[in-house]
Amino acid sequence: MKLLPSLRKLAALLPLALSCVYGQPYDLVIRNAHVIDGTGSPWYSGDIAIRDGRIAAIGALAQAAARRAIDARGMVAAPGFIDMLGQSELTILVNPHLPSKIFQGITTEITGEGNSAAPLNDAIVRADRLAYEHYQITPDWTRFSQYFARLEKQGIGINFASYVGATQVRRMVLGDMNRDPTMQELERMKALVVYAMEDGAVGLSTSLQYAPAPYAKTAELIALARESGKLGGIYATHMRSEGDAILGAIDEAVRIGREGGLPVEIWHLKAAGKSNWGRMPEIVRHIEAARASGVDISADTYAYPAWFNNFSAFIPPWAHDGGDAKLVERLKDPAMRARIRKEMQTPAKGWDNEWQEIPGPEAILVSVAHNPKLLPLQGKTLAQIAKMWGKVPIDTVFDLLIEDNAFTMVAVFGMSEPDVALALQQPWVSVDNDSQGTAPDGLLGKEHPHPRAYGTFPRILRKFVREEHALRLEEAIRKFTALPAQRMRLTDRGVLKQGLWADVVVFDPAVIRDTATFDDPNQLSVGMQYVLVNGVPVIDGGKMTQALPGKVLRGPGFKSR
Repeated sequence: MKLLPSLRKLAALLPLALSCVYGQPYDLVIRNAHVIDGTGSPWYSGDIAIRDGRIAAIGALAQAAARRAIDARGMVAAPGFIDMLGQSELTILVNPHLPSKIFQGITTEITGEGNSAAPLNDAIVRADRLAYEHYQITPDWTRFSQYFARLEKQGIGINFASYVGATQVRRMVLGDMNRDPTMQELERMKALVVYAMEDGAVGLSTSLQYAPAPYAKTAELIALARESGKLGGIYATHMRSEGDAILGAIDEAVRIGREGGLPVEIWHLKAAGKSNWGRMPEIVRHIEAARASGVDISADTYAYPAWFNNFSAFIPPWAHDGGDAKLVERLKDPAMRARIRKEMQTPAKGWDNEWQEIPGPEAILVSVAHNPKLLPLQGKTLAQIAKMWGKVPIDTVFDLLIEDNAFTMVAVFGMSEPDVALALQQPWVSVDNDSQGTAPDGLLGKEHPHPRAYGTFPRILRKFVREEHALRLEEAIRKFTALPAQRMRLTDRGVLKQGLWADVVVFDPAVIRDTATFDDPNQLSVGMQYVLVNGVPVIDGGKMTQALPGKVLRGPGFKSR
């Protein structure tokens, strides 16, 4: 017993001794923090030491030598947040600092929803010309290896990983046509998935609501998923339906995962459309049943009552056959236009008819337009625009798409708050931003995005943790960190543990909040005092630095060439 005081003294001196192992002090020590390690465990008092971009020690480090110390007294230190669907493939080339992300505490983004940055060919570049023009980007890559090399050459502010989109490989071989691939074409598509996985893609993704994705049958998707699964990939999906047919869509995702031999991630889980409000308990039970049967399936959410997508998604899938140019032609043709109008005004289960799902035209907010003449419409509802133009709302949809060459993006108020909250509370649900990284100034600041682009993670901390007590703080952090890291197999990130990369956020849980609104979305969240990416501050004392310490995170199938 007499040895115990000596042992305690030795233990207290151990961090100081460790800090000198390499003959140098720690690069940085975060002192006096409430440490929330990401696992869901209660917070504890401690210090975090960082050296060479990694967490070198956690404990009582008051005596440890350090080049710099941060006093986090009264604040939380937690792992950096992981955005399970980020959409920044192009905007990270415009502003690699991604202020909208880092001020939320996001240090890692996963992206590639059905469409992905690669593979790429001249036909796709021509078809998507407006998107590249909109962001003033010249695509100079064809494979993921080249795209990732471009990111690494310019530098990026956060860590970044991507799926390969099933729609992308379909377009590489079939273009935007509504037909099945031949056996030879399917083999080419499968080979493209393999190449992408070997270049570092983390899995295969689908976005089955948006043409030409709905043209792909389940068997086609299983064949592609199987190639990804062989190389350790994940299947992530914006399901074929998030509305009336959602249970069948979940069953399809489960089948693809089971027969493809890979885990399933349902992106932005929701009960879409007024006729489906209140169905989230049923949806949860359906997913729980799949999990109970042995299927590795989980989901994520952005926890807002409005989604955000291309306005052209309101148009039936058949009318997209051949791409946006053909869609615009059909909208100009009186007979085709009449057919489209009739189908939109008729309830149907063959596709997610968003016109039937919304409460009314006031529930659609125009957010992004490309045509300069239409920029004044950003931030206005369809009801307001219809009144300005002197047209009925459905014709306003058609004419707006014609004027903007089907580029327009909209926020759609189509969910109920109780459904949103229940989805967020499920232990297997993590968090996605589902919006590209942006900034309140420069080229990106000219858009009127969904406020989730700036506020998703702080909104959850403010609304669901601090105000409504729907989540414990530690559980919210787990959903932001360890849970997505586990799903994405990021074994060296997502928790605060010695030896892992030092993606760390420091914030006051009583202060952190979103400021972006649907009326005024281009506002950075407040409360993040420090955000470290691989041990380097990208936010320091509440202000953005110019550091670009992010890394491209490659999947398990990666082969260095």
